[in-house]
Amino acid sequence: MNDENRLLSLNFRPKEVEVLDSTLREGAQARGVSFTLKNRIKVALELDKIGVHIIELGWPGSNPKDVEFFKAIKEYELENSKIAAFSSTKRKDISIDRDPNLGAVLNSESDIVVVFGKSWKRQCKTVLNISPEENLDMISETITFFKDHGLEVIYDAEHFFDGYFEDPEYAIQTIKAAEGCSASKIVLADTNGGILPNQVVTVVRNVLDLIKKPLGVHMHNDSGNAVANTLMAVLSGASHVQVTVNGLGERTGNADLCQVLPNLEFKLQISALKSKLPVEQRLKGLLHLSNLVYEASGTPRHPYQPYVGEYAFAHKAGVHVDAITKDCRTYEHIDPELVGNKRAITVSDLSGRSTIVAKMVDELGISFDKKQELIGSILNEVKMMGLKDLELDNSEATVYLILLKHLNLYQKLFEVNEWLSVAEGSVDSSRAYGLTRVKVKEDIQVEGSEGVGPVNAIDIALRKALLKNYPELKKVKLVDYKVVLPEVSRDTASIVRVFTEFTDGNNIWRTTATSKNVVEASVFALVQGLDYYLQKSRLMDKGELKDIKLSHQ
Repeated sequence: MNDENRLLSLNFRPKEVEVLDSTLREGAQARGVSFTLKNRIKVALELDKIGVHIIELGWPGSNPKDVEFFKAIKEYELENSKIAAFSSTKRKDISIDRDPNLGAVLNSESDIVVVFGKSWKRQCKTVLNISPEENLDMISETITFFKDHGLEVIYDAEHFFDGYFEDPEYAIQTIKAAEGCSASKIVLADTNGGILPNQVVTVVRNVLDLIKKPLGVHMHNDSGNAVANTLMAVLSGASHVQVTVNGLGERTGNADLCQVLPNLEFKLQISALKSKLPVEQRLKGLLHLSNLVYEASGTPRHPYQPYVGEYAFAHKAGVHVDAITKDCRTYEHIDPELVGNKRAITVSDLSGRSTIVAKMVDELGISFDKKQELIGSILNEVKMMGLKDLELDNSEATVYLILLKHLNLYQKLFEVNEWLSVAEGSVDSSRAYGLTRVKVKEDIQVEGSEGVGPVNAIDIALRKALLKNYPELKKVKLVDYKVVLPEVSRDTASIVRVFTEFTDGNNIWRTTATSKNVVEASVFALVQGLDYYLQKSRLMDKGELKDIKLSHQ
């Protein structure tokens, strides 16, 4: 019987798994990522709130920023999580009590230290320039040193899988050395991220036959298998996993906490959090945690990310939408609310009548029979917009305004009568000016502004014209602006598409528009974004939609 079949026939899975989050240490090693002290604290507190067992804050021996972080976190009382510092083994040719890196760990006053050491003879020879025997001594001395100072030691066997496949006997000797010095856990690291799930099963089962300490894994994602490898390790008997939020980490990243946790909790029924909440409530803050780390790390959100991505529960094909309106389990593997996410209905030229009906229920809470003429009218407009290359997939605000107009719920709150944009520049500088003439109720507001570009100048002038009557627009910010040029263009008068994204601090919405004039398309998209906010506020916050629902019923 091979290892895969053996795994399926026997139940090696633990009842509980200890989770160590390394976002603030390993995640900080991702290219383009640098956490401020304030953001590090925010992330640590959120990890504690969700119930992660151990938070690896950093490597105090490597840089002053990590030292500062360890000092700052002491001002906060963590409810669920223990704090861990990261450290290498002692340096060669230096007395252990004089090693500044190890001393920095002691000064951090962390609860736990994660010590990484070499498992691969190749690393001993080419990186550290030491013999395999010297490496074993360094592992033992370092763990003993920290244990003598009262710290719990988790031993991370770096490059373990590479070392094991090259020389299994020596790789086992390294973790035996750590176990012999009373490391609390032995963690097998796929540092190069190149192994496959079936190999994980083989190695983890073999190692568990040889050591008595709890076993953990630390998986990198270079072959796209970090999450799968982590789960297979747990199914093979590992009871400790190391992960990062959104999979942030060196090169292509690590096993994603946002995938590993829900898979353990919901799919495998393995407790992976220190929480007294029922299982169905434990991960409701997962999307918030994911978004917080994206914001804190300055990395763009991944909309296709499983569980917490914006599109994770988005339905576009008409057949799919029709099915989920009858039974959401037909095209959703879990309830999106379990991870703090929500279902999204996408209107596009692929939509059918069921999509339009579902979108109206989703956005307005109003239900129609899909056979009604109104639904066909809306669908025809959507299809025609698709023919004009006006993509509505990610332009829910544009769709919302279309629905209001067809339902006779739209109320013209302002009208842009004229706009003017002027840009001038030289080699050393450039300037742009915008002028708008806006009718609000019976008033005509004419405003001008200077901006960093023609679109920005128009945006500022438009807001100035509207703020007198609609001061709530102060909260609305344009956070993204994108121009999409046609793939094939015979001249400079081709149709261009503009996408805009807005926020009021709590919600995000997007619009799209087209024109042969990029500034005109931008004005159309800007107007839609502001109009959407005002229309939705009027209907929802002021209760007008409630009255409309009652009259419709």
